[in-house]
Amino acid sequence: MKIKTPLPPTYFIVCLFLAVVLHYFIPIYQLINFPYRYIGLPLTLLGGILNIWSNWIFKQKKTTIKISQQSSALIIGGPFKFSRHPMYLGMFLTVLGLAIFLGSIISFLPAIIFFFIMDIVFISKEEKMMQKTFGQEYLNYKKQVRKWL
Repeated sequence: MKIKTPLPPTYFIVCLFLAVVLHYFIPIYQLINFPYRYIGLPLTLLGGILNIWSNWIFKQKKTTIKISQQSSALIIGGPFKFSRHPMYLGMFLTVLGLAIFLGSIISFLPAIIFFFIMDIVFISKEEKMMQKTFGQEYLNYKKQVRKWL
């Protein structure tokens, strides 16, 4: 029996929830205090904007956003000009922004976990699939644009 890996949005929601739960139930050292905690709000907003913008581009190009399906277009415009994975970056910024807003050290743990799960489990697979699908064109894009930021 094969265990199915949850999709990135599931990890995203779990990490948001976990940041709040850890902050309130295991409040280890308040690293960021008022009013500096509000720096997290623009990061959270930026993360949401990146996700909406990237999703909109996928729809415009009529290609899949699903990891299990092969892309029909190599997207290099919009937020893909500065990040090869702006949706993962957007989700990460949202979790990080929440951690900053909460301010406790423990609330940063889910952001760190999210980053490494996306990088190791999903991005590595996606990049192999993109290289296989788009070949040299993807390799050229990879040389010009960083993985995260």
